[in-house]
Amino acid sequence: MNGPIVIAGGGTGGHVFVAAALAEGLEAQGVTKDNLRFIGSERGQEKNLLSESGISLDLLPGRGIQRSLSFRALRDNLGSVLGIARAFLRSLRLIATLKPAAVVSVGGYAAAPVGLAAVVFRRPLILVNIDAVPGLTHKVLGRFAAASCVAVAGSGLRNEVVTGIPVRAEFANLDRSAAARRAARVALGCEPDRSFLAVVTGSLGARSVNQAVSGVAGLTEGFSGTIFHVTGRRDTEEMTRSKPAERPGGPDYRLVAFEDRMALLYQAADLALTRAGALTVGELALCGVAGILVPLPGAPGDHQTKNAQALVAHNAAVMIKDSELSASRLNDVLLSLAADASARGHMEAAARALSHPEAAREVSEVVLAHAR
Repeated sequence: MNGPIVIAGGGTGGHVFVAAALAEGLEAQGVTKDNLRFIGSERGQEKNLLSESGISLDLLPGRGIQRSLSFRALRDNLGSVLGIARAFLRSLRLIATLKPAAVVSVGGYAAAPVGLAAVVFRRPLILVNIDAVPGLTHKVLGRFAAASCVAVAGSGLRNEVVTGIPVRAEFANLDRSAAARRAARVALGCEPDRSFLAVVTGSLGARSVNQAVSGVAGLTEGFSGTIFHVTGRRDTEEMTRSKPAERPGGPDYRLVAFEDRMALLYQAADLALTRAGALTVGELALCGVAGILVPLPGAPGDHQTKNAQALVAHNAAVMIKDSELSASRLNDVLLSLAADASARGHMEAAARALSHPEAAREVSEVVLAHAR
């Protein structure tokens, strides 16, 4: 290669973790850290999540466009457009200077200006599209892509290659045996032999999910296992104030703002209650965790519902619409699955059958095939 491979995108943890997984895959193929470069957003989680990777990181100004016609949204979008223009000019300078062997977009608003700069300078552009429905950035960049690595077929993107979703190496070959689950629960400070529900909905959290889970913990005839509830930073204070009192026969309710040991949490879990972001769906499948999925309402193109349906269609997960979520509905699902180890086992096996454990390697091979 005559230049580095640029991995661009971010804004959300999902995009950032895919970028990190792809970098791991490229390093496994012999690409050194010096020949890799991250480009992300100043407003995203890239600085916190990628700064210790040993790979150079450039951060661009700007923010995503809000899909609303309210005055506030229109005002903010004007600032967003100006930020995107600044980011594009910065991207032009970076691509002109770096002369990358290839530019990889993992999606998110930080990827758009970098991808367009790659087109201007005729650098190979490869898309890594993790959602069932491509977002706006990839719909725009797709017509210029040398290859589009996708989670599922039928994305409509140019030069589609089905690779699955690149997932960090820590989730590969996760030991989910009964003994390993008990050990993981002990490591998390929980009782080893109780049914274990992991609740994770992103770094900020999801209020509707948080309220339903808190409601389940307060039911007298509710789920009585361990509820390891990662609230997200936005709702922690409120959830702590409204935390139900402990009672005999009730659940072991653990409430935390953030948990960075996600592999350990999946290792411990009998069930996981999550949103249906593409990366989360990919991690559940790879780890073989029975999922209860609550898609984010109003997600662009309703992509989270489509992500969830990819598992539900194969009996690998249960889906509850956000509008139908309540403590009683969630409790019914939990009690049913907690009491049926056979059903959970079938869900876990079905999830693993849908996973792409070699996705990071396959995407890396596509990238290297087009790098120059």
